[in-house]
Amino acid sequence: MRIWRSIDAVARTGSLRQAAERLHITASALQRRLDDVEADLGTPLFERSATGMRLSVAGELFLGWIRAQDSALEQVRSRIEDLAGLRRGHVRIAASQALALSFLPDEIAAFRALYPGVTFQVSIRDHAAALHELAAFETELALIFRPPPNADWQPLAQIGQRIVAIMAPSHPLAARATVLLRDCLPWPVALPDRSLGARQILEERMAGHSARLRVVLESNSFELLRHSVRDGRTLTFQIETGAPARDDPAYAVRPLDEANLAHGPLVLGQLRGRALPVAAARFAERLAARLDAARDDRAFSS
Repeated sequence: MRIWRSIDAVARTGSLRQAAERLHITASALQRRLDDVEADLGTPLFERSATGMRLSVAGELFLGWIRAQDSALEQVRSRIEDLAGLRRGHVRIAASQALALSFLPDEIAAFRALYPGVTFQVSIRDHAAALHELAAFETELALIFRPPPNADWQPLAQIGQRIVAIMAPSHPLAARATVLLRDCLPWPVALPDRSLGARQILEERMAGHSARLRVVLESNSFELLRHSVRDGRTLTFQIETGAPARDDPAYAVRPLDEANLAHGPLVLGQLRGRALPVAAARFAERLAARLDAARDDRAFSS
C-alpha cells in the first residue's frame, strides 16, 4: 500500500521532489521505490522530462488498478467497522457551490450527531470537475446541479430545482409572492457567472427577450452575490436549495414565475458500479431521503 501511495503522489504532482515532500521521505528513497516497481513490471511507469514526470500508457493502467484496489480496501475496512456499528468512517463528497452555505453543513451536522466518529471531506466543484473526481476515485459521492450525460454516472436521487430571486426584505419586489423576469428589469442585478447552472438557465430564458437585465456584478461566489443585495436595490438569483431559509430576516426569497423557465435537476450520484464504503452509503441514503422529502414540500428547511 505504501508504494501505491507513492506512485499516486508522483502522478498527482508531476514531480518526484514534491511527491517526496508530501510523503515525508527523501526524493532518492522515492526514486528507489519507483525503480523497484518498474523493474518488477518490466516497463517505465513515468515519462521523465525537464518539465516533470508524466504517466506512461502503462503507468495510467497501473494507476487505475491502484485506485481500484484502494477503493476496494476502503470498502473492506468499512465493512469490518460495520460489524460493530458505524463507529468510524470517512465520507468524501463533491458538491455544487449552492449547497455549501447551509444545506450540506446542516446535513453533515445531523449525520454526525448520529455517528460522531464519521468524518467528512467536501470539495466544491462544478459538475465536470465533480464527475472527474468520481472517475479518479477521489470522492465517493457527488451532489451537483444539471450534470451532463455520462456513462460512468449513476444517479441515486434527484429533484427539480426552481430559480428564485433573492433580495432585501425592504426591496419593493419583496411584497410579491412571486416575480417575473420582466419585473426585475428596472433593478440592478448581481448574476452568477456562466460556469454556474442558475446563470445558464436564466440566459436560456432571456434569449427570447429584447430587453436585458441590468447586470452590475458577476461572480462565481454565491456568498458574495447574496451579500450584494443588502443595499436594498440589487437582486440576485440562485437555485432554491441554495437560497437563504424562509425565516432568515436578512433576505426575501421569491420564486421566479416563468412558464418557460427550465427546472434543472439537482442530482445525487456515484461512480457506476462502485461499491460505496458503509459511511458513504449511509450518508447517501440520508441525502436521498431529504431530496425525496423536498420533492413533496419544495423546501429544504431543517
